[in-house]
Amino acid sequence: MMAISRRKFLSLTTATPLAVGVLSAAAVAGEARKFAPVTQETARKRIQQLHLPNLPLTTHEGKQVMFYNDLVKDKVVTFNFFFAKCDEICPMVTANLAKVQKLLGDQLGRDIHMYSFTLKPEEDTVAVIADYRKKFGAKPGWTFLTAKPDDMERLRKAIGFTYPDPAVDRDKTQHIGNIRYGNEPLMYWSACPGMAHAEWVVETFEWMIHPDRSRVQAS
Repeated sequence: MMAISRRKFLSLTTATPLAVGVLSAAAVAGEARKFAPVTQETARKRIQQLHLPNLPLTTHEGKQVMFYNDLVKDKVVTFNFFFAKCDEICPMVTANLAKVQKLLGDQLGRDIHMYSFTLKPEEDTVAVIADYRKKFGAKPGWTFLTAKPDDMERLRKAIGFTYPDPAVDRDKTQHIGNIRYGNEPLMYWSACPGMAHAEWVVETFEWMIHPDRSRVQAS
C-alpha cells in the first residue's frame, strides 16, 4: 500500500467548496463591475448546476435513480470511479473502501453514503457491478452505479475526476484513484487519495459528518 505521511494527507484534504459565487456584470459609472449578493441558496444551486448534474443512473440492484435528486441532495457523500476488469488501482481502492465501511459502522447509509461509479458503462452492466460489489463485501449504504456512456462521462468531468492532458484523460487505465467527499447542504467538498490509510480516510469523512467538531491538527 502506498505510504502517505499524516501531514501530507491532511494537507490534501482541506475542505473547500466546488464553487464560490456568481459574478454580476452590472456596470457602475460605465467602468466598474460589482458582485451581486450571493446567498447560501444561490451558491448551492450554482454548485449543483456546474458540478452535480442531475443525470440518470442505474444502481447495482437495477434501480433507476437521478444523481443529484436521489443520491446527493441533503446528504454527506463519497464518490470514486472504478471498472470491473481493472487489474491495477481499482481493486486496491475498493478493498481500502471496504475497510472504511467497516470503520464507519452504522453511520454508513445513515450519516454518510458511498457511491462507486463505473468508468466503462459499456462493459459494466448491472449484473457485472453487482458481482463486483459482492466480491468486496459492500454493505447497504455503499452503492455501485452504471449509466449511459455519455452521461457517465459528463458526470466524471463535472465532479472533477479528470487529468489536464486530454490523451491521459482518455486512457481509462490511468484514471485517478482519488475519493471525493462532501457535505452537500453545507457546500463543503474535498478529496483524498484512495489508498490512504482507512483510519485517516474515516477521520476526514467525520469532518463532513460532524463539521462542528474541531479538526485535528497535523502533527
